[in-house]
Amino acid sequence: MGGIAVIARQMGFQVSGSDQNVYPPMSTQLEEQGIQLMEGYRPENLDGNPDLVVIGNAMSRGNPEVEAVLNRGLNYVSGPQWLAEQVLRNKWVLGVAGTHGKTTTTSMLSWILEHQGFKPGFLIGGIPLNFGISARLGDSDFFVIEADEYDSAFFDKRSKFVHYRPRTAILNNLEFDHADIFPDLDAIKKQFHHLVRTIPGEGLIISPACDNNINDVLAMGCWTPKAKTAIDADALWQASLLKPDGSQFNVLFDNQQQGCVDWSLTGEHNVYNALSAIAAAKHVGILPKDAISALGQFRNVKRRMEVIARINGVTLYDDFAHHPTAIETTLDGLRKRVQQERIVAIVEPRSNTMRMGVHTETLANSLRDADLAIIYQPENMNWDLSALKQYAENIEICHSLDDIITRLKLEAHSGGHFVMMSNGSFGGLYQRLQEALS
Repeated sequence: MGGIAVIARQMGFQVSGSDQNVYPPMSTQLEEQGIQLMEGYRPENLDGNPDLVVIGNAMSRGNPEVEAVLNRGLNYVSGPQWLAEQVLRNKWVLGVAGTHGKTTTTSMLSWILEHQGFKPGFLIGGIPLNFGISARLGDSDFFVIEADEYDSAFFDKRSKFVHYRPRTAILNNLEFDHADIFPDLDAIKKQFHHLVRTIPGEGLIISPACDNNINDVLAMGCWTPKAKTAIDADALWQASLLKPDGSQFNVLFDNQQQGCVDWSLTGEHNVYNALSAIAAAKHVGILPKDAISALGQFRNVKRRMEVIARINGVTLYDDFAHHPTAIETTLDGLRKRVQQERIVAIVEPRSNTMRMGVHTETLANSLRDADLAIIYQPENMNWDLSALKQYAENIEICHSLDDIITRLKLEAHSGGHFVMMSNGSFGGLYQRLQEALS
């Protein structure tokens, strides 16, 4: 929604918006764009009689501002529908879907196009450091968009990505997530197949050869050419790892060497993300060697294993973790890079799926590469996180941020890598911990 607001502002609209607990980096970005922020949801926020209200999918009936929109008969629309009608029409849309890696891959692909002079528009669920902004209208026929499977709005329960109609589609992976709106994995597969149905026959679908859930979706019916990716295995697009942490690898297309990616990112998940971005770039006419060159200058996204401080032998990372698989692959990449150095993972299970207790054993197992995993149990959590300890010996549960800081101050004497993993603000832990360790 923040990115949509930025694009609307760049199109010349006067834009304001309401939200609960607005925090950086998005709040800073919006203010820099001249967008008025209003804290909380109140009917009086609509007193300016807006021409159009774009309602985010987190809003539901009973919200006082939503009720005011309906009672006053104001014109309203979902964010995805607004994008489809006002921005994406007549564009070559490159959509990036999947349970994991959407933000990073969308950022990679946008940067490759930018590096090659395409001046794409983009909408990304984070702030890529190469651009310093999460969205822009662009100055070309190309638009790169993070294509989310979450529903569009309380009045439109279709997945957001159904609105986008991409010509080039990356399907990164598919796992069970968003347990608050999807009853099971098959329900998510159905939505992904709705997306597949919208991709033209002259388009391209890019996906990992080893993802059985994506393969199941494509087996339901596919009318578009497919390009498969793999690491050290047979596929049209292959990566051959030169370093086990994924920081250096050769890229092969149709068994022909295309070049070597040498970058600061780690983890096999990012290798897959890179292969998909290179394949998508080729679909719009960018040579693989040029895409590889661009990735050598890729700076990732804020809050994706972002080093935020180095204090007295401790490196602090901010990572936007929302699912056990994301936690597992991130820690695996870090472990392969730092070898025997100490890793402490600090996790806030904030996503709806994790708060509902859907991932218990998988969450515990995802932390096995950490020497110590501290998990935050807030008062309003729906389940007792101590259940995780039956699956792993390295897990500790803390019930307050003060307890976490006290524990980490003790751990800091041994140095190492402290990875704070949350898809929210973590109650300001990032700043408080830096102050405590200093």
